[in-house]
Amino acid sequence: MADRLGISGRIAATFQRNALTPLIALVLLLAGVFATLITPKEEEPQIDVTMANVLVPFPGASARDVDALVARPAEQVLSRMAGVDHVYTVSRPGMAVITVQFKVGVPNQTALVRLYDTVHSNSDWLSPQLGVGTPLIKPKGIDDVPIISFTLWTPDPARAGFDLQQVARATETELKRIAGTRDVTTVGGPGHVIRVQMDTERMNAHGVTAQDLRAALQLANASQPAGSLVAGNRDVLVQTGTYIESAEDVRRLVVGVQDARPVYLRDVAQVEDGPDQPTRYVWFGTGAAAPERVVQAAAGQKLFPAVTLAISKKPGANAADVAQAALARMDALHGSLIPEGVEVSVTRDYGKTANDKANQLIGKLVFATAAVVALVFFALGRREAVIVGIAVSLTLAATLFASWAWGFTLNRVSLFALIFSIGILVDDAIVVVENIHRWHTLEPDTPLWKLIPRAVDEVGGPTILATFTVIAALLPMAFVTGLMGPYMSPIPINASMGMFISLAVAFVVTPWLAQKLLKSVDAHHHEGEDKLTRRLDGLFRRVMAPMLDAQTGGRARLRLWLAVLALIVVSVALPAVQLVVMKMLPFDNKSEFQVVLDMPVGTPVEETSRVLNEIGAHLATVPEVTDWQSYAGAAAPINFNGLVRQYYLRSNPEMGDIQVNLVDKKARHRKSHDIAASVREAVAEIARRSGGNAKVVEVPPGPPVLSPIVAEIYGPDYDGQVAVAKKVRAAFEGTADIVGVDDTVDEAAPKLVLRVDQAKAARMGVAQADIVEVVRLGLSGENVTPAHGGDNKYEIPVRIQLPSVRQSDVANLLAMKVRAREGQNAGRLIPISELVQVSETTREQVLYRKDLLPVVYVTGDMGGKLDSPLYGMFDIRSKVKDMALAGAPGLGGTLGEWFIRQPADAYGGYQLKWDGEWQITYETFRDMGAAYAVGLVLIYLLVVAQFRSYLAPLIIMAPIPLTIIGVMPGHALLGAQFTATSMIGMIALAGIIVRNSILLVDFVNQQVRGEDGKPGMDFGEAVIRAAAVRAKPIGLTGLAAMIGALFILDDPIFNGLAISLIFGIFISTLLTLIVIPVLYYAAMRTRLDRLKEET
Repeated sequence: MADRLGISGRIAATFQRNALTPLIALVLLLAGVFATLITPKEEEPQIDVTMANVLVPFPGASARDVDALVARPAEQVLSRMAGVDHVYTVSRPGMAVITVQFKVGVPNQTALVRLYDTVHSNSDWLSPQLGVGTPLIKPKGIDDVPIISFTLWTPDPARAGFDLQQVARATETELKRIAGTRDVTTVGGPGHVIRVQMDTERMNAHGVTAQDLRAALQLANASQPAGSLVAGNRDVLVQTGTYIESAEDVRRLVVGVQDARPVYLRDVAQVEDGPDQPTRYVWFGTGAAAPERVVQAAAGQKLFPAVTLAISKKPGANAADVAQAALARMDALHGSLIPEGVEVSVTRDYGKTANDKANQLIGKLVFATAAVVALVFFALGRREAVIVGIAVSLTLAATLFASWAWGFTLNRVSLFALIFSIGILVDDAIVVVENIHRWHTLEPDTPLWKLIPRAVDEVGGPTILATFTVIAALLPMAFVTGLMGPYMSPIPINASMGMFISLAVAFVVTPWLAQKLLKSVDAHHHEGEDKLTRRLDGLFRRVMAPMLDAQTGGRARLRLWLAVLALIVVSVALPAVQLVVMKMLPFDNKSEFQVVLDMPVGTPVEETSRVLNEIGAHLATVPEVTDWQSYAGAAAPINFNGLVRQYYLRSNPEMGDIQVNLVDKKARHRKSHDIAASVREAVAEIARRSGGNAKVVEVPPGPPVLSPIVAEIYGPDYDGQVAVAKKVRAAFEGTADIVGVDDTVDEAAPKLVLRVDQAKAARMGVAQADIVEVVRLGLSGENVTPAHGGDNKYEIPVRIQLPSVRQSDVANLLAMKVRAREGQNAGRLIPISELVQVSETTREQVLYRKDLLPVVYVTGDMGGKLDSPLYGMFDIRSKVKDMALAGAPGLGGTLGEWFIRQPADAYGGYQLKWDGEWQITYETFRDMGAAYAVGLVLIYLLVVAQFRSYLAPLIIMAPIPLTIIGVMPGHALLGAQFTATSMIGMIALAGIIVRNSILLVDFVNQQVRGEDGKPGMDFGEAVIRAAAVRAKPIGLTGLAAMIGALFILDDPIFNGLAISLIFGIFISTLLTLIVIPVLYYAAMRTRLDRLKEET
């Protein structure tokens, strides 16, 4: 008998009474406990997205010169690196920013080594005579995103942002001591400087120029060890010179001599030690749902000066542990480094959300397991439920260990993968236990040690095949490219590893447990089993017999095929009529969102701050808002979305944003997306009244993009691109439900040009470089030298500039004097007003390039009922398709259109390339579709190898299209969008449903062939018998998968996966039990004789 057993039967026979089996189970359990304790917890998967900005200064150059002489050569050099996905350049007057985005999955260290090597080994691409500065490389990656932030604010009117900044900087070192911290940075505050505010009248009277002040400060702030001398039998160190240590040292500095008397710096300038002139503002505002502690501290006020401390973690560190340690350290610093009157609010805590999400999902995992065990309890009995429960627990434990070993963290995706897998991980155990139970019921007198290997062997072959078909369906998804691939990779990898482990547990541990627990058969339960089998046999006989009839079966089967085809057509048509809306991913229910404000170029930071605070005052009235922080002229702590969109570069005076925090989702009825949508119009209107553009930005549920809807305009001429962009923007604004429309074309802003009269300057002996330098020193100022001494962590610069009240009038700049270098006027001071002519013009446009081509962006988002950018994009497309371009200088013809890649000939005419969510949706569904196709081919090959037939696998795979009959109507019924996770569910269904077909077809073949010398059964009778006997294990495994999916149905991101599984399994299982046996009969009945001969 043992010789006739297959591999599964032999494994069961080996381990069913082996003393090593419980030891193996214990090792698996301990491995799971170990993995749970040491695996880092994070809210989202950590994706290797490496970006780096190469900053190249080109002082004084126009944007076009920067673009032509720096940006273009740089992108050509950088784009040749291996692993580069995109190269973006931004050229503005005096500066080029080249952003290199590497492909997802390229290791951070590898990417940066390549970048540094390429930049420094090709430094000759810039001519040394150009005056271009040394490139500065600033890498950015997922670990630069802060996991926790503290906002320090004060209701004390005697304190301001400068005081808060000093407190925050004092705490940075203490926070950096926490294990696992990477960067601790302070956002906000004006900075500490010693300001030398020049008095031009007194300087002119004393014959001193701005250049004299700078030279005096730099030359006086010098000290060096001169060596040592021996005196009195001692070695004495000699130090020459002293450093500038205070404002008083600056005041006492001699900057010139007049009438044989020294001129001190205090004679020609006012020196102040304290806060810098503000170039950025951070404010903290309380909301309608502010905690009681904050309300009491605010004492009726609503707006407070603030700074924010942002903390990021090292790669591999546990976000929950780092955040918790930071909270404890900040509490301990109250009363010491953090004085009374300074309040601290936690304005971001991804560690807490990661820990809460992990604990919540682990709880769901436990409940899902318990629910599946309860199902087995009611279906098979108490002992069988215990066996299945132990088998599933061991499988989950081993899978958690394998997940940790693979490098995954405990995050929402990896844990959802396990919850989703519960239903399929239990399949092998259910099938094996159910068949042992059935054999034990049929042969109660046979010893279990003889019966178990035979029972396992009967279903072993199809179970192995079915397991590998599920793996074949899921595993190709691990090779999806782009951001979405690594983001969702825990699902196919964890589920595949879990399936393999569950198969091993089913063949090794389950027989041992059955041997120990299944000692007797309940007679009443046996009777119930017989009754259920008889009822199922009668049901399937009534339904299927007419279709198996030799005379009338053909017509009956035709009606069945037509009905199934009609259901498939109707289901496929649902997205076409928008009863099912397609979207990349739905919005999650977060506790934060962001408002991004862009004011017209040239707007002072004070005006930007005012508009932000006006928006904040409106947000404070929203019932769910706890607090908000506005950042004007400074980049707020970024999230993953801000990392990809490069919000960390938003530091211009006209730029700002607001971080809005909401009460916990358990304490509110509205979702964060609904709250964000409700304030969008009011926020935009407040900004519009002041000439700005405000957009509500939510945390994207998946991989972020520049904007949900992006139109990239390419063409041969920049002015033409701008004209086309204006037309496209008008189409955006004229389309219903399109919100947050913006572009990268700056509005005209004034610019003054002080043009030097070269001839007059030459006669006066004045160099143009001196004039340029003096004007710059007066207006922008310069940090000419640092102050030494003290224990300040940050440098305190000594800065020369005009007082802020005198910087607003160009006449004060013209009143400054410059010293003649040569000629009869050598040494004489010449007023700048005599050497320059003032003309007014407009600022240059910032120039953008993407992947070696000049581009202008038009962006927008989709609101309204559909709330899917794809539909908004195609609505806009209906307006811009073949748009006539006449009416603008240099334009003609029609607008070209591209969807997948950049135009082949970008200079042959003006063309539009759609990007944004469309691009990532296309790439994701393309790759998922390819993975689906690969999975189907693998399934087909596996089934061919098992059944040695090319036709049988096609029949076995026939239920795959039936899943859509459940999936699409299920989404329509629940009003859910069909998303990428829905597609993952459909792919998983292919493997799950095929295993049902395998069980049916394999049983039919066994019955037709006969066993142990018994004659084979009639083909038609075998078909009916297969449906009746296998209905129970198929129903149990289907219900188990549906129950597991029920526990993720309430998640905004993964409910599409749950809907696909629940409705797809329910409908396709019902149809499979009828369609597959009937289809197998119709296709194979002519081969009956050959099947019998094989016996």
